[in-house]
Amino acid sequence: MIDLKKIEAAVNLISAEKKIPKEKLVDIIESAIKTAYKKDYGNRDENVSVKLDIENWNIEITIEKTLVKEVVNPSLEISFEELWDDAEWFKEWDTIEIDVTDEVMSKDLESSFGRIASQAARQVIIQKIWDSEKEKTYELFRWREWEVISMKVELIENWKVILNYNWNQVILPKGEQVSKDRYVADQRLYVYVASVTNDEKTWPKVVLSRKNAWLVKWLFGIYVPELNDWTITIDEIARIPWIKTKILVSSNASEIDAAWTMIGQKWIRVKSVMDEISWERIDIISNTENKEEVIKKALAPAEILKVDVSEEDNVANVYLLPSERAKAVWKSGVNVNLASQLTWFKISIIEITE
Repeated sequence: MIDLKKIEAAVNLISAEKKIPKEKLVDIIESAIKTAYKKDYGNRDENVSVKLDIENWNIEITIEKTLVKEVVNPSLEISFEELWDDAEWFKEWDTIEIDVTDEVMSKDLESSFGRIASQAARQVIIQKIWDSEKEKTYELFRWREWEVISMKVELIENWKVILNYNWNQVILPKGEQVSKDRYVADQRLYVYVASVTNDEKTWPKVVLSRKNAWLVKWLFGIYVPELNDWTITIDEIARIPWIKTKILVSSNASEIDAAWTMIGQKWIRVKSVMDEISWERIDIISNTENKEEVIKKALAPAEILKVDVSEEDNVANVYLLPSERAKAVWKSGVNVNLASQLTWFKISIIEITE
């Protein structure tokens, strides 16, 4: 049979743990029992209603049918003859509510229906709780998109990193984790809220990221106050997570060296950011109107002999000695690729022997 005492205990427990109203859980269970009845004892077209009173351990299952003289669809209609003596109290097209609780809970059906309804309820409850969790997460982050938030690592399960934000669990997806990071329970780390969406196809969805380049930009905003008062501006940023980040900065005050302000005395500011991203390397470059000079700096530590820039084609030919090529390209082309992203030029490395 349907054990209403167990249902009440489960509702109280889930409501307390997941912060979901009891009324919503009762609605979910009623929906599951309705689905179970229509699947195994009724018809999909039937208008089934389930009222669950967990406090008094009572359940009522009814079917709505329209009263007609001649039945065409037995799932939705009932005739005067079927009502027997009660027919005199109704007229054609009235809606009749038929109580089938006793029939369902009879000894012949009670055991099997209780089992089927419990299984259906369990599946629906799990899905609905998951949906409720996603809705709750969406509400938490809907106004925090494109921000960096400090969170505590609560649990690590296989590839899952579960974070705690305002006593709510949020998952950092594997695709947005950085392999160099070492996640430990109770540690605090910064994550970037990459996107917050809610539509009919994906439902509420929040994507947190440790890979996004804007994470680094926001971290500098924490440690470099000049960024917040717009004395210094980060013009461009390019990143290959856990390997290297390149940042192009400028200042609206001629007496301020933007790059060194970002770095800080004794490298304290840049080291603070590097510490937050597992000591990923960071190159900071002062921006100028001289594109050739910016490209040279972006390819450091290589010594560049000459740069020819075609702004129409967004192409830059960089000339250097063969001995400098490895420095300019670096591992797997990381340095030259980041320089291209940073400057928006397609960079071609040309070796010269003389």
